[in-house]
Amino acid sequence: MRTIFCATTLLLSAGSAFATGGIWCSAEDAAVRFQVEAGVTRGMGGPTFNFRGDLEILGRPVGDDLRKTVFEDSNLTQYWLDGKELRLLVYREHEVANTYSSVELTIVTKSSEEGTYDGRYSLAIYEGTADTGGDGMPAALTGKVSCGAE
Repeated sequence: MRTIFCATTLLLSAGSAFATGGIWCSAEDAAVRFQVEAGVTRGMGGPTFNFRGDLEILGRPVGDDLRKTVFEDSNLTQYWLDGKELRLLVYREHEVANTYSSVELTIVTKSSEEGTYDGRYSLAIYEGTADTGGDGMPAALTGKVSCGAE
């Protein structure tokens, strides 16, 4: 009886190990340095958990509030993962002295081989100050990104 119980417990725990996976992306170029990652469940629509990341905009002054951004679960607003594509939309607002600014990171990739995704990122920087340009458009940065999924 003990053997059957131990074998059943072992099989059930092995099944739950395959119930989750993860996604991660990173980029480093002259404009930005970032990494983001999350756990992904299998089934139930594949929701994410424990999303986190760090973003550094290298062209901004050191004391600037938008230079470094930390992402949490609530900042991953959309994601798509299938065998061919991985897409993420990450958004974070900053408030300093009643001035609102935000960063919006969009990652669009395609699978180059199983579990590996390559593509581009777009980073839109919305500032509550007047230095966004004369047309009121957000500052935008783009570059290459590498991602993975399991």
